[in-house]
Order: sequence, then structure tokens, then C-alpha cells
Amino acid sequence: MALTSAVLPQLPLPDDKRCPFDPPPEYADLRAGSPVTRVACPTGIEAWLVTRYADVREVLGDPQRFSNRPGTAAHLLLGYAAAPPAEGEFPRMDGAEHLRFRRHMAPEVSNIKRIAGLRPLVQGIVDERLDALAALTPPVDWYAEFARPVTTAVIAELLSVPESDRGLFRQAAEALMAGESSSEDVAAAMQPLFQYLYGLVLTRRAQPGEDVLSRMIARSDQTEQPFTDMELVIMSAALLIAGYDTTASMISHGLLVLLEHPEELERLRAEPALAATAADELVRYLGVRAGLLREVTEDTEIAGQKIKAGDYVVVAIQSANRDAALHPDGDRLDVGRPTGAHVGYGHGPHQCVGQQLARLELATVLATVPQRIPSLRLAVPFDDIRFKTQTPVLGPVTLPVTWDAVLPAAEVEA
Repeated sequence: MALTSAVLPQLPLPDDKRCPFDPPPEYADLRAGSPVTRVACPTGIEAWLVTRYADVREVLGDPQRFSNRPGTAAHLLLGYAAAPPAEGEFPRMDGAEHLRFRRHMAPEVSNIKRIAGLRPLVQGIVDERLDALAALTPPVDWYAEFARPVTTAVIAELLSVPESDRGLFRQAAEALMAGESSSEDVAAAMQPLFQYLYGLVLTRRAQPGEDVLSRMIARSDQTEQPFTDMELVIMSAALLIAGYDTTASMISHGLLVLLEHPEELERLRAEPALAATAADELVRYLGVRAGLLREVTEDTEIAGQKIKAGDYVVVAIQSANRDAALHPDGDRLDVGRPTGAHVGYGHGPHQCVGQQLARLELATVLATVPQRIPSLRLAVPFDDIRFKTQTPVLGPVTLPVTWDAVLPAAEVEA
């Protein structure tokens, strides 16, 4: 697609100096006057930027007109080639092809009853990690020493990956999510993970267990088109990496927001029952991702703007979640805000398949950490914190924190 970036405005991107928590300030004016506008993206493509809540939901909810095949924001921000979806790369598939994968994964990470059964596991992991922090001398990096170990352990436990092997998907996730990683860097980091997961698939086929992978194999084998080994490898890699970094970044980003909104943190400490609504509010307030990319499949319109087949569309998740049409006071953080229909987890058939698991992890952290570390605070001035700016997932690069004491779980429960 020809680029005319000399005359097009640039896609607004998160800027740690201007808006570490908020959408780029340009979005408010765009929602008011130019809700669908042409922009130039960092990777050299042109796209239609959609900023209003209703329009974002329209795009995400209609895969017939707006295909997910171009991929995630990684293609938009990092420049990975938008090749055809790999075998098993179901997030970039549409229709029945996408549903074939989702209907086998969703019962494992989205089913409300199954997720409720995971509460003791997640609580135990959070408490164990806080006990480990108690043995450290602060300051520490909250992202590296708490958020990532918690989310890594949860996903690894679901797949029955032993602790000694978890470094493989940590390396792959870090290469994939680092803005400076080239496609060659990512491929090099992913190869050992794929080899490991291939062996895991063969083992689970021969000796099924009670883990997610074994159940997906068993469920798929009862269908007319069972999953191939490679499809299972790609699906498992997607689950590992998404669970590792996306939720970990939200745990760190969300804590930082609360530390900068002490009155809301105090509400949460006084009422731990607010943890579930606080978790959802943080996802709405922060947005998780700056935007999602879609390709137009037929000549159409969005908010009266004519758009041609083959054009790209970027839906601004952060902007939509702050639209006054969703919440008149959307720029205000409110940990008691009733859960609403925000698009922090996406919308429509490609809505985040693991969102219920992410909610459980985040809510467990929010219910536990303010009680066990009431003195938790930043170890550096806020202005010294660096934020991710050229990556698909938002959040601080590191989060140095300190405390006076970590209370034992038994003391808090008592």
C-alpha cells in the first residue's frame, strides 16, 4: 500500500513523558471532531484510526467486514511481516477456522466454573511469591520479582511445565514484547520454546495428565479434524506468552496507578471485596494495549466515513475506554466502579480468550497485596520510571518498590 506519510498525521502512540496512564491527548479531540481519520503508522502503512467507543465495538464485533488476519499490534508497532497465519496461529484467523481452535481453548481459560476452581491455586502462588519477597532486601523490581513470577507460575501450572523449564517461555516472551527485537531475534528465541513444546505435546499424547494441554488433545481427538502436533505447539506457545507478559504488565501498571492514587488504594485496603471491580476498572482505565489492527474485507463505512476493501483499520482501545459515551467521568479512576462493557479485553469473536483467568490473577493480587504489604511504595521518584512505548503491551519497563514489612498470610487472615 502506498504511503503518503508526508501529508498524513502520525498515529498517536503512548508517550511516557506526556501520558504514562492516559491515552495520547490527541484522542479527545479526535473523538470530538474526527472519530475516523487517516494516519501513518510507524511501520510504514496507512490506516484508518477509529477512536470512539461505539465505532470501536462495531469494528471488533464484525469480522465479516474487518478481518483479524493482519495480526496484533506487533505488526503495527514492531514491523513483523504480516505473513499468512501459521498453523495453529488462531488469533489471526476468522470465522469457522478461528472457532475451531477457540472452542477447545475457551473451556480451559474462560469457563467461569473452571476458573473458580483455580482460586486456591492462584492464591497460593500469590502468597508464596509474597513470602519470597519478604526474604529479599528492598528495593526490588516489582515487575521482575513479583508480577512475572506470579503469571509465569499460573500458566505453567495449567500446562504442568516444571519450574526448571519455565525460562524458555520467559526468554521467548521477552524477545517478542521488546520493542528493539528484530524478527530474527524473535525467531531465535521462539525456536527452543517450540522444540520444548513439541516434546511436551508428544508426551501428553502418550501419557495424558490433568493439564490444559492433555484435555485439549482429548477434546480435539473426538472431532472430525483433530489438532495436529504443530497446531498444539503454536496454541500452547500463544497461551504461555500471553499469560506471561500481558497479565504481568497489567499487575505492575495497575499497582503503579494505585500508588499514584493513594485514596483509591486505601479504599481497596479497607474493602478487599472491591478487588474484582478494581481489577476490571484498571483494565478499563489503562487499556492494556494501545490499539488493535484489522483489515477491511469489503467497501464499507464507519461513522459515515467511506473505507475501501484492503484498507487497514486501527481501533484505539485506550481512547474507546475513556469515551464519555461509556462513562461520563471516564478519565477518573474508581475502584468501586461497577463492571461495564469496556473494550480492554477486546470485543466480539476475538475478545481475549483468557480474560477470566487474567481477571482472577489481577483480582487475587489486588485483594492480597494491600493487606500483606500496607507500606508498599515507590523506591524512586515517579519521574524516574520508564514506560514501554514501542511494544504491543503497555506498562512500566521496571517498577522499583520498597516496604517496611511483608506481613505473614496467617496474620492477615486472622
